Amino acid sequence: MNRATSGVILVLIAGLGMAATYFAQHVSAPGIAAQQRLIDSRNLLDMLSPDSYDNQPLELPLTLTDHTLANSTLLAGYRATKAGQPSAVLLRSQTTGYAGTLELLIAIDVNGMLLGVKTLKQSETSGLGARIAEWPNGWLQVFSGLSLADTGNNGWALKKDQGQFDQITGATITSRAAINAIHDALRYFDEHRQALIGVNSHE
Repeated sequence: MNRATSGVILVLIAGLGMAATYFAQHVSAPGIAAQQRLIDSRNLLDMLSPDSYDNQPLELPLTLTDHTLANSTLLAGYRATKAGQPSAVLLRSQTTGYAGTLELLIAIDVNGMLLGVKTLKQSETSGLGARIAEWPNGWLQVFSGLSLADTGNNGWALKKDQGQFDQITGATITSRAAINAIHDALRYFDEHRQALIGVNSHE
C-alpha cells in the first residue's frame, strides 16, 4: 500500500468518524434538551409536590387579564394538572423591593390556598433582603397553607403595620413588598378563579 492510498484511507476514516459523531449528537440532542427542560422545570416548580401534577405547566402559559395589580404586576400564569384536572395555578409576580425588581413565583391550589412562594429574581442588599432568595426559605414558608378565607385583608401586612407577619430581619421594605405581592396574587386568583383553573361558568 503506497503512501497516497494510506492518506486517502485515513481521510475516509476521519470523515466517517466525524459523520458518526455528528449523527450521534444530532439524534441525542432533542432527548438531552428535553431532559434539561424537565430539570429546569423541576427546579422552578419544586414548591409543588411531584405527585400533584403530571403535565408541564411552564409549557402552557395562561392568558392573563388585568395583570397590573395594586402593588405588583403579573408577568405570567401557568396551570398544573393531574389526570386532566387542575391542581394548582402558578403566578409569576413582579414588584419593587428595596434595591430594585423582586420577582416571585406564587403557587395556589384550586381552593385558593397558598402552596408555596419562591423568589426568581432579586437585587436586594446582600445579607439582608437578599436572603429572600434562599431556597428553601424559612420566611416564605410561613405563607404556605394560608388563604384569603383565613387571613383577613388587614392581616396581610407586617406586624409593624398592624398586620400578622414578621419581617426578614433588617429588610422591612423587601418583606413588605413580598407580602403585598403575595396578597395581590391571592386576590387575583379569587377574582379570576374560573379562568385560571379552567372551570366553565355553568359548572
